[in-house]
Amino acid sequence: MRLQARATARLAGRITAPGDKSISHRALLLAAMAQGETRIEGLLEGADVLATADAMRAFGADVERRAPGAWRVRGRGSLAPPAQIIDCGNSGTGVRLIMGAAAGYPLEATFTGDASLQKRPMGRVLEPLTQMGARVLSSEAGRLPVTLAGGGLRAIRYRLPVASAQVKSAILLAALNADGVTEVIEPQRTRDHTERMLRAFGADLATTPHDGGGAVISMAGGQTLSGAAVRVPADPSSAAFPIVAGLLAKEGEVRIDGVLLNPLRAGLFETLQAMGADLAIDNAREESGESIGDVIARPSRLRGIVVPPERAPSMIDEYPILAVAAAFADGDTVMRGIGELRVKESDRIALMAAGLKACGVDVQEEEDGLIVRGMAHVHGGAEIATHGDHRIAMAHLVLGLAAEQPVNIDEAGMIATSFPGFAELMRSLGAEISEV
Repeated sequence: MRLQARATARLAGRITAPGDKSISHRALLLAAMAQGETRIEGLLEGADVLATADAMRAFGADVERRAPGAWRVRGRGSLAPPAQIIDCGNSGTGVRLIMGAAAGYPLEATFTGDASLQKRPMGRVLEPLTQMGARVLSSEAGRLPVTLAGGGLRAIRYRLPVASAQVKSAILLAALNADGVTEVIEPQRTRDHTERMLRAFGADLATTPHDGGGAVISMAGGQTLSGAAVRVPADPSSAAFPIVAGLLAKEGEVRIDGVLLNPLRAGLFETLQAMGADLAIDNAREESGESIGDVIARPSRLRGIVVPPERAPSMIDEYPILAVAAAFADGDTVMRGIGELRVKESDRIALMAAGLKACGVDVQEEEDGLIVRGMAHVHGGAEIATHGDHRIAMAHLVLGLAAEQPVNIDEAGMIATSFPGFAELMRSLGAEISEV
C-alpha cells in the first residue's frame, strides 16, 4: 500500500500513542520466564511484539489476549524446549533478548526472521553468550538463522564494545540462570528498561556509576522471577512522529497522553527543546517504575544545533524524524555518533540522506552521521523508497505534511510493526494522508 502526505497547515487534538515497544517485548519475555501470572495493560500490538508473544507460547508459556492492549501470561518459572523454529519477524530487539533468555536453560532452539532481520548482525549478542557457556550450533556469518544450545552458564564480567541496550539485556537475562555474579560494564548509559522490569519481577540487581557517565550492572544468578502487574506507557519513539508534525504545523496543538519520559529515552525531547521547540510536559507521574507524562507540541520555529554524540543512545530510533525536523530548521543540524543506524531495519543514515535529497534538502552524509542544512521551504514532491523500514516511512510522511509538494512512500504495511493505525491517528489530528 502506497501512502501520500500533503501539506497540512493545522494539526490539533489529543491522542494516545501505541505502547512502548521496548517495554512490551520485555514484559512478555519476563512474564514467560516468571512463576505465576502476569497481567499487562497497554501492550503494543504491532507485528514485532506479536512475534514475541508467539515465541513465548512456543517456549511453553500460556499467553492470552483478553482485550485490546490487555494480556495475561502464565509462566512456569522457566522456558521449555520449543518444538518449532522461533520466527521473530522483523524484530531485532525480540530475537536478541529471547536468545539471551533461552541461553540460560538446558534447551536447543533455532531462531530466524524476515529477510531484513536475517541481514542484521547477531554476533554482538552471540559473543558474550558463548563466553557464558552457550553453544552456537549453526550460524551464517553471525546472522540468522541461528541454532543455540543453552544451560550450564557461568557468570562473566563483560564490557560492552558499543552502547547497546539489547546486548546488555541479553546478558542480564542469561545471567539469571548463570553460576556466579555477572557484571555488565557500559561506557555510556543505555535504556534501562530491563533492569527496571527485572526488579519489578522480583530480581535483585545493582547499578553503580562507572567512568564518569557509564555504569556497572551486577546480578547474581539462580534467582526466580514472580509474576507482576505491568502497565506499558506510550512509546516516545512513536510519539515522536505526531510531536514533530505538531511542531512543523502552522497552527494548532498536539497533545500525546502518557508518554514514557525515562531519562535514558528522552534525548529527542531534550534536543528539540534545544532547537527552540515549544514542547511542554503536563501531568508528570510514575507508573510501573517508569516516569511518564503528557507531551504538548505547538508550532515552532526551529534552529539547527550540534547534537551531542553522547546523547545518541537515548534517542537512536528518533534520528530519522529528527532529520525531518532539521530540514525545516534555520541553519545546520549536525548529528554524529549514530553509526548504529546503519545496521537497523535498514541503513537509516543512507535512506534519510537519499529521501531528504529527493525532497530538495541539502544533506551531507558521513560514515557515522548526517549534516542537514535546514531551509525555510522544503519542496517535497518525491517518491520515497522505504526498503521495508517503518521509521523511514513515517518520517517522510511527516515531512510531506509540511512540504510544498506531496510526498509519497512506496510501502506502508510495515508501519504496523511499531505503530498500528498510524495514518488513521494522524488523520484524526487533521493530517492529509491518503492511499494513492
